[in-house]
Amino acid sequence: MACRIIIPCPKAAYILRSLREAGIHLPLFYKIDIGRRLVLSFGSGVLTREDILGHQDKLSADPDFDPAFSQLHDYTHFTGLAITPDDVRFIAGRTIFSPNSRRALLVKNDVQFEIAKMVETHRGLNGETGVKAFRTLDEALDWISNAKAAS
Repeated sequence: MACRIIIPCPKAAYILRSLREAGIHLPLFYKIDIGRRLVLSFGSGVLTREDILGHQDKLSADPDFDPAFSQLHDYTHFTGLAITPDDVRFIAGRTIFSPNSRRALLVKNDVQFEIAKMVETHRGLNGETGVKAFRTLDEALDWISNAKAAS
């Protein structure tokens, strides 16, 4: 099966599973696709506030990162979220992307969807309209792609 984009695809799931089986915990990592102007963020395990803040710090320090890029943040491989509403507010108030960047939050269940909607709402209150929660990869990619086609 061919991947539509570099990640997520079956290889990503295999890599994540292999790392977990080897006892390696990588809560969040990313791939920057400069050609597509896209940051692909994904991970596994239980996601915490510290994981997200560390991810933002690493990403913003990467020389290939551009705040104008879009982002697909895939939460579908996480087994849990250890994040409070206060954490969501704090994280939503700290952004490394430009206000017009599109950031798709891909989720797999209702709990993740509700937290992603909280992030979307808080970002919107900060003037950022480019954050949206999705339940399917196709919808998330179409939304990101349509923004790029319009610009």
